[in-house]
Parts: sequence; structure tokens; C-alpha cells
Amino acid sequence: MFNWEGISEFAAVVETESFTAAGKRIGSSTAQVSRQISALEARLATKLFYRTTRRVSVTEVGQIYYQHCRPLLDGLEEAERAVTQLQSTPRGKLKLTAPVTFGEQRVAPLLNDFCLDYPELEVDLLLTNQRVDLVEEGIDLAIRLGQLADSSMMAKRLGARTLHVCASPAYLSARSEPHTLSELERHSCLLGTLDHWRFHEKGASKMIRVAGRLRCNSGTALLDAALKGLGLVQLPDLYVQSYLATGQLHEVLTAFREPDEGIWALYPHNRHLSPKVRLLLDALEAGLQLTEPRNSAGSLSS
Repeated sequence: MFNWEGISEFAAVVETESFTAAGKRIGSSTAQVSRQISALEARLATKLFYRTTRRVSVTEVGQIYYQHCRPLLDGLEEAERAVTQLQSTPRGKLKLTAPVTFGEQRVAPLLNDFCLDYPELEVDLLLTNQRVDLVEEGIDLAIRLGQLADSSMMAKRLGARTLHVCASPAYLSARSEPHTLSELERHSCLLGTLDHWRFHEKGASKMIRVAGRLRCNSGTALLDAALKGLGLVQLPDLYVQSYLATGQLHEVLTAFREPDEGIWALYPHNRHLSPKVRLLLDALEAGLQLTEPRNSAGSLSS
């Protein structure tokens, strides 16, 4: 008969590369995880991990063993979900993360509606502009904006957003509207964390270095500065769409506007996508399609 003892601990260590993180993930102590791994290695008469004071890495034999064990664990989890009827009634904990402003204005309202539909769910939403380790923090889903660089994650495109360069009518009246990218050097540009803005010219993306006397890592603060006539700003439609509609801001350089950038949901590739996460993905996709414009190719995002 197959011995399941130590298999869950083994898979968790492979996926987190840490005995401590593995213990947190499966609700066990670091010492217990270590004991189970040692017993499993003794039972198999082979070394599954290389251990140093700084990290834990899986051996070649351990990787082969993991590739066979992971589908078995996924099947067991699926069987338990079927028994507890999670497919029909989502319940339990659900943890996700999103950028602060986008999370506050777009994700949180949709998540709150989702909670009303499924009262047996316990939801933890972490709003941060820092990149979080999804596996180590036990996060089911991460919302990311723009170009994706993390190839270890599975990704689903939920929608798109647009970057606009704009300014107040008062600023443009005093400084004149730019019509070419070279004219930006004569303008006061409101800077975020980067010294360049992104454009599209002759079928290719183009980075233009800009300068100005005001810099801030808050889109809301830059928006206020633009409304008060302090300069040109490049911000996503989340910030400026309503002001463009009322005429409080005027968009410039539209011929060089970057194609829309993606709004993505990320989740670990080796984690089974539970029905509650699938339902949340569907709800977020449907909700964001109602609030976000166009759906073209993505680009780098802050």
C-alpha cells in the first residue's frame, strides 16, 4: 500500500524552497516538516534536497519524484473538494493581492460584490505596490499590470488599460500643445518613479526621457499637479478618464499613444486552481471589461 506520509511536506518544500515557508503553507512546524522529510529520505534511501544555511534546493532525484507526486496530491485535493461540495458552494479562505490604487478603485468593489454572492468565503485582500512571493505568502491570486516578467507564474488576461499624456487647458494655453515627441524637451513633465515615458512610433515602442521640476511616486498626487497646471503628465485612464471627459484635462500626442497594456491575474503554475479561484477570475474579468477601455497588446507597467 502506498505510504502518503511526508509527501505533502515534500511537495511544499519543493515549491517554497524553504522548510519554514513549507510549514506555514501546510500548517505545520518547521521541525515537523524536517522530520517528515528525513523519514521520507530514509524510506526511499535517497537524498531529496541539498541543504545549506541559506537555502534548500531539490536534487535531480527529488525533482523526478516531485513530478510524480504532484499529480497525485492534486488528485487527492480534487477528491476532497468533491466530497465537501466546494464546486457548488465556494467556502474557506481566499487570499489575493493587487496594486494599491488599482486595487482600491477597481478590484476591491468587485471583490466586495463577490463576497456578497458567496457568504461562506473568508477573503484577505493585500494592497501593495511591492512584488509579493505568491507561494511563500500563500496567495491564491495576484493582479498585475502591464508586461509580465515572472515566467514561473500562470497568467490570465482580465482586461486592458491605456496610458494618456495630458495637461490642463491652462498649462497648454501658456506653453502650447506639443505635436511631436521632440517637443517634450521644452515642457515641464510631471515625473513618477521613472525618468522616461512610453510611446509608440513607426510600429515600435519608444522610450522618451523627460524632465520637470516635480517628481512623486503617487499617481493621485501627479494628477492633482496636472489639474493645477503644473505640467504634462502620463497616467493610466484609471486616473484621468473622467477629467478628460469633462475637459479639465486635455490629451496630447495621441498619435504616439502606446497600445493598451494588460491587466493580468497571476497564480502559481503548480498550484491547483480551485473552483472558488476560478469563480473569482470570472467575476473580475466580467467586472473589469465593464470599466476598462480597449483590449490591445500589453506593455511595461509600474
